[in-house]
Parts: sequence; C-alpha cells; structure tokens
Amino acid sequence: MKSLDKIMCVEDEADIQTVAKLALETVGGFTVEVCGSGEEAIEKAPNFSPDLILLDVMMPGMDGLDTFRAVRALPEAEETPIIFMTAKSQAHEVSQLLELGALGVISKPFDPIDLSRQLTELWGKND
Repeated sequence: MKSLDKIMCVEDEADIQTVAKLALETVGGFTVEVCGSGEEAIEKAPNFSPDLILLDVMMPGMDGLDTFRAVRALPEAEETPIIFMTAKSQAHEVSQLLELGALGVISKPFDPIDLSRQLTELWGKND
C-alpha cells in the first residue's frame, strides 16, 4: 500500500484551513497543500499530486460535490482518495457522499488532535 504523505485540504474558511494544516503537519507529520476553493484545487492537484484530498462539502461557487467530480475527471487525480469534511453529517447525507465514491466523511467541527488519526484510519481502508 502506498504511504500517506501528501494531503490536499480544500476548505474555504480561513480559520479551518489554519487549524487543519497545523494539525496535519504538526500532529500527523504530513505535507499539506491548502486550497481555498474547488477551482484552486483543480488547478493545483496535478502538480501537487496529493495522496489524499480532504474536501469541504459546502463552499461558495464550486461546492464539494462539483469539485469531487472535477477532480475525478483529471487524469492525474482520478484515483486519488477523497475524504469529505462536512457539518452535514446525518446518516443519509454521509451515505450519499460515500455512494459518490468518497473514502470517508469527517464531521465538522473536527478534533484537531484526532484529525490525523482519523485520516490514517480511513486511509487504511483504501486497500
């Protein structure tokens, strides 16, 4: 199994970007590329080549679902596992995201200390 080293975090809220980046780099030891929009993620994904994309669902403009589909259309990222982050975490909402092909769903607000462990655990299911 490929190791999890590089994570792209797609999130429009600056405070959440900062907390997620700090938590993933400091606690998890990951290399993190933060994108403030779906459009930015699509632009940066081919060159950054993330092992995993952590993707917010509710963003202005291109939302998480549109971003998911656009990333899947990129030859360089069509197989990249995607984990959604969302405040909408009712069972039917989570199952819709999983049916779309997401590796997992992390509820907001998330625990910064536990975020790396959650991602690593979900990554282990990627075999």
